[in-house]
Amino acid sequence: MAKSKNCNAKKQSYISVPSQIINSLSSSSLQSLLVSPKKKNSNRFFFGYNSCRSPRVWLFALFLFGLVGMLRLGWNVDTLIPFSPYPCLQSQSKPHQSFASNIDQVGKKDDFLIANNSGQPSHHSHSESEFWKQPDGMGYRPCLAFSAEYRRAGEAIVKNRSKYLLVVVSGGINQQRNQIVDAVVIARILGAALVVPILQVNVIWGDESEFSDIFDFAHFKRVLANDVRILSSLPSTHIMTRPVEEKRTPLHVSPQWIRARYLKRINREGVLLLRGLDSRLSKDLPPDLQKLRCKVAFQALRFAPPILELGNKLAQRMQSKGPYLALHLRMEKDVWVRTGCLPGLSKEYDEMIHNERRRRPELLTARSNMTYHERKLAGLCPLNAFEVTRLLKALGAPRSAKIYWAGGQPLGGKEALSPLTREFPHFYNKEDLAFPGELEPFANKASFMAAIDYIVSQKSDVFMPSHGGNMGHAIQGQRAYAGHKKYITPNKRHMLPYFLNSSLPEAEFSRIIKELHHESLGQPELRASKAGRDVTKYPVPECMCNNVHTR
Repeated sequence: MAKSKNCNAKKQSYISVPSQIINSLSSSSLQSLLVSPKKKNSNRFFFGYNSCRSPRVWLFALFLFGLVGMLRLGWNVDTLIPFSPYPCLQSQSKPHQSFASNIDQVGKKDDFLIANNSGQPSHHSHSESEFWKQPDGMGYRPCLAFSAEYRRAGEAIVKNRSKYLLVVVSGGINQQRNQIVDAVVIARILGAALVVPILQVNVIWGDESEFSDIFDFAHFKRVLANDVRILSSLPSTHIMTRPVEEKRTPLHVSPQWIRARYLKRINREGVLLLRGLDSRLSKDLPPDLQKLRCKVAFQALRFAPPILELGNKLAQRMQSKGPYLALHLRMEKDVWVRTGCLPGLSKEYDEMIHNERRRRPELLTARSNMTYHERKLAGLCPLNAFEVTRLLKALGAPRSAKIYWAGGQPLGGKEALSPLTREFPHFYNKEDLAFPGELEPFANKASFMAAIDYIVSQKSDVFMPSHGGNMGHAIQGQRAYAGHKKYITPNKRHMLPYFLNSSLPEAEFSRIIKELHHESLGQPELRASKAGRDVTKYPVPECMCNNVHTR
């Protein structure tokens, strides 16, 4: 028996075990490997006197421990992760398999995507965490405190039953939003009830949606109940009245001009019809009317429940694996034609844009005397995918960043987006995120699709447009009103010369680009600091305030 106690003392063996397995074992498991087992009765147990001499037993035990360790390390396999780190591998084996179909194979859909977020803090490098860092909002918060005079006047206005304003709004959904905001303000100026705005059929997209298809009419009416009376249609007493129609309202008119021009006519006829309200009302209004603009834009204009529900679902799928960036890419064919710029994809595509512009010169929006290169250097052209990629990398966006891209189909298709997808493989749009059948109710309805893009972009941690426009301006104001969430405004005019300098080291390039944008990340900006600024884009100070006196 004494011999059995020293069986390990005479022969010592060393077995190499992978560090991954060692790390996966508990301290008790490791001790069982390192400490000699106590003497057991060979008649009652399998591991007895002779077992310590047998190398097969030790190898079998190591195999079992190794198997347990490997299983523990491999539990969270990539096939269960909503955002695969190697999406290209999936696309090679199944070219037409979308994000939705991958998740559908797991069989959990929405609930799984949310539950799969482990909630563990992510380990980002300093530069990565800086990219997701939010700007200092300086304590600004929404404050729409209307004056006592405004509130008293409102009581009489909402009781009025003799004056009605009809408006027809045009353009894309974000252009229509701007016009609806001004329509409410004009109705207030005239003391008239506002009949739900009529959305003009868009000649480009052919979308015949009505107001209540896109926006929540009941919510719109309820929020504005103390400001303007909102009606779904003209009352029967005025249904046969021929409205006074006005098509030529000048740009940037004042409330005094509105009253002088329209008040007598609407008092006499009872119904006034206005068209083409885009930028007709002045950006500089009395404080109460500026607050009303914010109330309409940020509180009353809420999307219809079906749109809001799907938009929130897609945003949750993006949020399920941490922070994400939303890009609004303006790379469609009509954008290149209207801006007088070139996509830079190839000579064939540039020639295509030249020909379209020569065929339809009226599409060129402004400054037709400038050449393409002059426009580019003046910062008037949309950024292409290569420029967006280089800008994001210089600002510290990590390769692992999840990116949602909003916008129409770019000229050149996937080829036009390839610089972005090569550097940022986690690159998705609404078609990638939606499950089979989710987008079908909104097919061929451009306004619905744009609304979904708006919701997912607004809920992102960081937003950046490749070019100015109504959607970018609307989201800028919305993110400011929500607490100044990060919004990157590309400083195109100043940064493009550095893009053209091929001799500049990459580290120096990144330093310069960060310096150019350190005040363009969504920090509070006073609307009055520059003339002609819209309060729905810059809500400070009329619609937001803090406890500190603002210079």
